Amino acid sequence: MNLKKITAVILLASTLGACANGGYGGTGLGTKETIGTLGGAALGGWAGSNIGHGTGQLVATAAGVVIGGFIGNQIGRGLDQADQQSANRAEQNALERYPDGRYATWQNPNNGNSGYTVPQSTYQAPSGQYCREYQTTIVVNGRPESAHGTACREADGSWRVVS
Repeated sequence: MNLKKITAVILLASTLGACANGGYGGTGLGTKETIGTLGGAALGGWAGSNIGHGTGQLVATAAGVVIGGFIGNQIGRGLDQADQQSANRAEQNALERYPDGRYATWQNPNNGNSGYTVPQSTYQAPSGQYCREYQTTIVVNGRPESAHGTACREADGSWRVVS
């Protein structure tokens, strides 16, 4: 690649990186989304730089960066959603099926993220609803984050987090 192509790829990838880190609109995407965006932008820019000549090649490079960044971002976001779905499933299983003190665990074998939910106390509220206090811990990149909450059973049988 010549200097113009390298410069175009770096500028467009940097712009996408600013977007991914909350530079535009402050969305603050997760690490997986950022890596996916930047990796996809780099690969897309490289692919685009190998198409055509002159101005058409610069346009193809720019389009490759944007399209690659978008696709990479979506892949990164999907992995985050997979973790969230696994954590939510473990939480619902713990609340619905597990006795106090028993852990409902999950692990994503693709990235090593994991976690658990453990009901700690079950009681009947003055309103007649059954409620459960619980702890949820999620481990991302080896760092655990814990939260405590209370969920109560709704009339339809689902559990709603109340605190």
